[in-house]
Amino acid sequence: MTIRDWEGVALIIGPGDIGNSMSNYLKKYAPKLDVYVCGRDPSFVNGIFLDLENDHSFSLFENKISLFNKPIRLVINTSGFLHSELLKPEKRLSHINRSNIIKNFSINAIAPILIAKSIEKFIRPELPFSFASLSARVGSIGDNKLGGWYSYRASKAAQNQFLKTLSIEWRRKFPFSIVSILHPGTCNTKLSKPFQSTVPKHKLFTPAQSAEYLINIISELKPSDSGKFLAWDGTDISW
Repeated sequence: MTIRDWEGVALIIGPGDIGNSMSNYLKKYAPKLDVYVCGRDPSFVNGIFLDLENDHSFSLFENKISLFNKPIRLVINTSGFLHSELLKPEKRLSHINRSNIIKNFSINAIAPILIAKSIEKFIRPELPFSFASLSARVGSIGDNKLGGWYSYRASKAAQNQFLKTLSIEWRRKFPFSIVSILHPGTCNTKLSKPFQSTVPKHKLFTPAQSAEYLINIISELKPSDSGKFLAWDGTDISW
């Protein structure tokens, strides 16, 4: 049975381009799932407020999902930070600063494991359950051939370790659970927009393409696959 046949609740963390595309895809192809998108702007349909950098917000988030009368079956974290008007990826050591490191780790590493902590009490051990979080190939230490992007690379590597460790604990608690760490490829979003010039056109995906690729992967995973770091095409990525 794939997630298209699951009945219950799906939570998409992050109302960005990929998150909204995943929500739309699930609403179309997994009609038995009630899909909620969680982020700082809860004004959209089926929106739940969640500020990933505010601990009190996680408490409010838990209170909200405790009111569901259906089990949570799927949680996908699409949030991520790479740059802002003030903070840019570091090209060299001299660009390193504390604020950039903290911001990257706050969103890319700390937030995903806090999401897992918040939803743990709502997981039904007798039901299949999937927790997926978007990482990045540049978070692979083994695949790092170019250097640079210190904070982003390190924060994604930290997320990978957090979620690999989580998969081991949840395998004992929730035998039907699957934790997956996913690289969406280079997607035409605000996050990657300044860095697309060297990406071949056939490897620059639309948010809808990435959403379809990733949900198809999630749908096909088995509990024995829990803890894997996978690319958009289903291939394993080295740690």
